[in-house]
Amino acid sequence: IAHRIHRARFRDSAATLESFDWQFNAKTIDPAPFRELATGDFVRRRDNIAFVGESGLGKSHLVQGVGRACCVAGYRVRYVTSAELLEELTAALADKTLTSRVRYYQSFELLIIDEFGFDKLERREYPDAPSLLYKVIDARSRRGSTALVTNIDFADWTDYLGDPPLVMATLDRVVDNTLTLKFTGKSYRQHRAAEKKREQQARMKKSS
Repeated sequence: IAHRIHRARFRDSAATLESFDWQFNAKTIDPAPFRELATGDFVRRRDNIAFVGESGLGKSHLVQGVGRACCVAGYRVRYVTSAELLEELTAALADKTLTSRVRYYQSFELLIIDEFGFDKLERREYPDAPSLLYKVIDARSRRGSTALVTNIDFADWTDYLGDPPLVMATLDRVVDNTLTLKFTGKSYRQHRAAEKKREQQARMKKSS
């Protein structure tokens, strides 16, 4: 289990389902679907999952929690951000090792691609992003599960990445056998920033 978790390369070691604050957005984020995902049955069925919603709602925390639970269940998992994935694939394209790199990402039973669309890196720095993303998604189609975390609704992918034919082909494979969970609610980041500001104001008032 420790080896699988280490190999998955999760970004946040404390991101588990148990450490998630379920009370913060209790009205809009139900723990039941995530606990079901944690069983790993969707990986056994080779289904995909998509977490869609604005930033700051806990999508990355929860997808890593699900991924870690799947490691415990015995599955091979890999976590990567969209920017990291595209940087790797672009470098592999340049040195003619793209086929082996795609095969590497194909080998995992669950591939988690986090932060798709959270900045403009995909479009600005990686002009081949649509075709590179398609190669990975297509290689994994029906062979493994892919979890995608994004703040872009599927309907807006073409506007974001361009290349409508490739985007449509990618979406066909992403949406196939996919459970989509849409996130709404209050932002953790905004809440923490407001708390920090209040603490600073309180300290300044006390010192004065």
